[in-house]
Amino acid sequence: MEIFWYIIIAVVLAVFFILDGYDFGTGIIHLFYAKTKKDKEVIAKSAGLFWDSNEVWLVVGGGMLFMAFPTFYASVFSGFYLPLILVLWLIIFRAIGLELRSQFEFQLWKDIWDVSFGVSSLLLALFFGIALGNIVRGVNLGGVENGVSVYEGHYFFLPLWDSSFSPLSETPGVIDWFTLIIGLISVIALAIHGANWVILKTNSSINNKLKSVIYKLNIVLSGLTLCSLIVWQIINPNSLDNFMDKPYLILFPIIYFTGLFGLYFIKKMKKEISGFIFSTLLILGGITSSLASLFPVLLPSINEVNEPLTIYNTAASEYGLSVALNWGIIGFILLFVYMIIQKKIMGGKVDKMDYGH
Repeated sequence: MEIFWYIIIAVVLAVFFILDGYDFGTGIIHLFYAKTKKDKEVIAKSAGLFWDSNEVWLVVGGGMLFMAFPTFYASVFSGFYLPLILVLWLIIFRAIGLELRSQFEFQLWKDIWDVSFGVSSLLLALFFGIALGNIVRGVNLGGVENGVSVYEGHYFFLPLWDSSFSPLSETPGVIDWFTLIIGLISVIALAIHGANWVILKTNSSINNKLKSVIYKLNIVLSGLTLCSLIVWQIINPNSLDNFMDKPYLILFPIIYFTGLFGLYFIKKMKKEISGFIFSTLLILGGITSSLASLFPVLLPSINEVNEPLTIYNTAASEYGLSVALNWGIIGFILLFVYMIIQKKIMGGKVDKMDYGH
């Protein structure tokens, strides 16, 4: 039952980053490339019409973590308290940036909320990538100092950064040079995804330019991916063991590199949805590859005193997991019906759809 709920939660989180990921990416594109009033309006609309339904998946993922792996949930939400508060504020300012920008026809008012939308989207992409970097790297579970746990073995607390700024420190912070690399990968991948979404859903004047932007960003992403794989081996020499022991898991890196390779042909793609499919594969493959490399670990321990948090030592009781299955089926039916109806209503280009007035 633990494996079942692990897979379900992984799917939910992957769907969140695919759906809300294009909202983050749209915000980044809006910040750096939308120059005319018309482009700003239509690009903001391509995110504004969808962001609230997309973030439902984040709520679902959080609720499922609380239900299925309560110890992990408690550990992560206390240990990452500072960055989570920052993420909360960024989510708020991204949302109100979209909702308030068109309430008044004053240029200064629009400019303020456009910046709010763009900067918060950029920082959210960065912080979610940094969060993944922390999960992959591991944390000092139990707050071990001089071989002794300061508190219970499944708890930890991280400052935003450590003075050494190194992932190899005994007391690393949330941000170090490794997690920053993963954060930059997240920003670039989601910017590519957002650009593909803008091309797919709008007739903005920068759509052709965005194909060149995607191509250039993909080159940078390829270099950062290679760099991250090398430094990951330095931080965790056993990071590829799961792929050696279970060769079928190689499917997930193949999905990632299929997306990465496919995006090099973005300029030649005639169908607008093709680029979006490849960037979706990019995100899906990246998340699933990271989880597959860790399984069954949820959060590695960088010390030898306390064991890592796994799906087995953090799970709820068997009875609780089985009861949740019945309610989960009902919840997922409602969620999928909601999503299907919303996507149906918002099908096609959004240029002439009304939003924010």
